[in-house]
Amino acid sequence: QVQLVESGGGLVQPGGSLRVSCVASGIIFRLYNMGWYRQAPGKQRELVAIIFSGGGTNYADSVKGRFTISRDNAKNTVYLQMNSLKPEDTAVYYCNARLKYDYWGQGAQVTVSS
Repeated sequence: QVQLVESGGGLVQPGGSLRVSCVASGIIFRLYNMGWYRQAPGKQRELVAIIFSGGGTNYADSVKGRFTISRDNAKNTVYLQMNSLKPEDTAVYYCNARLKYDYWGQGAQVTVSS
């Protein structure tokens, strides 16, 4: 059974930092491309960042230079370090594992507000 469990969401002030983590089980983690998506109220889910099995990364233009995705294959974990957070970054952040199939976590709420 595949499980993706996110943690680390919360409330942060504009300009602050937060790191969300996702621990995967039930998959051969090192083979999977891992991504972070987000969905704000009333909006479609969008890709934030992806890290490929080989280590390459891609980012949405809106987060380039502020967010960093990384992975630790020994811990079956993918991270999203978020710096210089803005109110428009407020959303539920979802972890995604993709190879032949897509797997999703339950989501972690990130709220950026003063």
